Amino acid sequence: MTKERLYLFDTTLRDGAQTTGVEFSLEDKIAISRMLEAIGIDYVEGGYPGANVVDTEFFSEKRTKAARFVAFGMTKRAGRSVDNDPGIADLVNSRADAICYVSKAWDHQVKLALGISTKENLKSLAESVAAAIAGGKEALVDCEHFFDGYKANRTYALECVKTARDAGARWVVLCDTNGGTMPSEVEEIVADVLTVAPGDRLGIHAHDDTGQAVANSLAAVRAGVRQIQGTLNGLGERCGNANLVTLIPTLVLKPVFAERFETGVGPEQLETLTHVSRAFDEMLNRAPNRQAPYVGASAFATKAGIHASAIAKDPSTYEHVLPEVVGNERAIMVSQQAGKSNLLSSLKRFGIELAKDDPRLDKMLRQVKEREARGYSYDGAEASFYLMAHKLLGTLPKFFEVTGYRAAIERRHNAKGELVTICEAVVKIDVDGEVLMSVAEGNGPINALDLAMRKDLGKYSDRIDDLELVDFKVRILDGGTGAVTRVLIESRDSTGERWFTVGVSPNIVDASFEALYESFTYKLMKTATSS
Repeated sequence: MTKERLYLFDTTLRDGAQTTGVEFSLEDKIAISRMLEAIGIDYVEGGYPGANVVDTEFFSEKRTKAARFVAFGMTKRAGRSVDNDPGIADLVNSRADAICYVSKAWDHQVKLALGISTKENLKSLAESVAAAIAGGKEALVDCEHFFDGYKANRTYALECVKTARDAGARWVVLCDTNGGTMPSEVEEIVADVLTVAPGDRLGIHAHDDTGQAVANSLAAVRAGVRQIQGTLNGLGERCGNANLVTLIPTLVLKPVFAERFETGVGPEQLETLTHVSRAFDEMLNRAPNRQAPYVGASAFATKAGIHASAIAKDPSTYEHVLPEVVGNERAIMVSQQAGKSNLLSSLKRFGIELAKDDPRLDKMLRQVKEREARGYSYDGAEASFYLMAHKLLGTLPKFFEVTGYRAAIERRHNAKGELVTICEAVVKIDVDGEVLMSVAEGNGPINALDLAMRKDLGKYSDRIDDLELVDFKVRILDGGTGAVTRVLIESRDSTGERWFTVGVSPNIVDASFEALYESFTYKLMKTATSS
């Protein structure tokens, strides 16, 4: 039997950006879009071109290869033509492959928020879709407040769907904007929508205000929609959006869906899901949810002795899927075998092949567990894991050694009587027996250390010319002023590659220096491999 295709649409960089306390930089958006594409997402929605500096810059280039790159925006304003609407122009002129318009499908919202008639709103919708298609873009429409609108005025809500479909929209997405619709209601309403539009042109966009965004999305699929919108780790405004990290394995692994449908996510991509989920949380500088389905640290953890005994005989007694298929591991009996599987998978991503019975693997596993107990996290710092692996395997070259460093902060009044802060760093580096000392001032102690290190690396100086530190995140692991600090540094070079390194110490400067040192070392490893 031929399976039907389900399309995964990620809105982490747009709807997820509305999460309280979350602010994506340009570098964050670029890194996250690559993570999304790597796990098989079909559509990556990046934000609003023209709405702010970051989004405008993000859409100045094509940011995806296989996935469709989507720009989000409003339909044309009332009283303007599409040719004279700056918002439409920003969308059409962006480097996006597709445009997703938001259009109000609740007549109450049209009158309250827009102050126009429903007829005029439908006209704006049709003309905006036509403008996207004329500009060579795939057109999508998010019918905002669709389910509330349907309950209030079924005729108008269905007319929104029909108008978008007739105008040529590839996807018409039914949005549970307030997140209050029940799964049974979703199935019933979607079944009715199928009378005006086929399921292979319908999508679902669910919010989690009743904790049922995933359930509502699955209900919509059962009823007939074929596109599912959501975010990484359920990010989103208020209570969040449908969690794609939960939806993806459910769609791929559970027979009720897997026997009927296929997605762009293959077995190898599914195995990276736990890593992607935790790496994303590290980028957001927050602790992963231990109880998260499939990917949480407790998702396959068993404490009760009788349960552990049963799992030892047959894991399926307390596990609905095998943890390794989603890149997670069993957390009983210190699961050496599952731990080894994870290490082998991570090593393989870096082209390092080891046999399962290689004794060095046991040593590496012990090292990882010991370091993670001290606060290291390699899910969000693969470059540091790569260096640690090479060090344990005896294949890490010794490019240079920092024999000592000093970072000083001085706050004083300058000659004009202004209060200024001066940060200075001194670094002593040994390169093949030659001791080099450099001094630099920076905006802060870490910037000063970075500048001092790159000032003179002897024969390696030209190999780090294009190395750039682009992001710096600090996490306090224990409370109090004497807390252990974890620092995550993101770097990049002229090849476009980005990598993350981690440092841990009670001293924030020392933790930062460790991550910085590993970033330099990883860059030199890269150039050594390519030369």
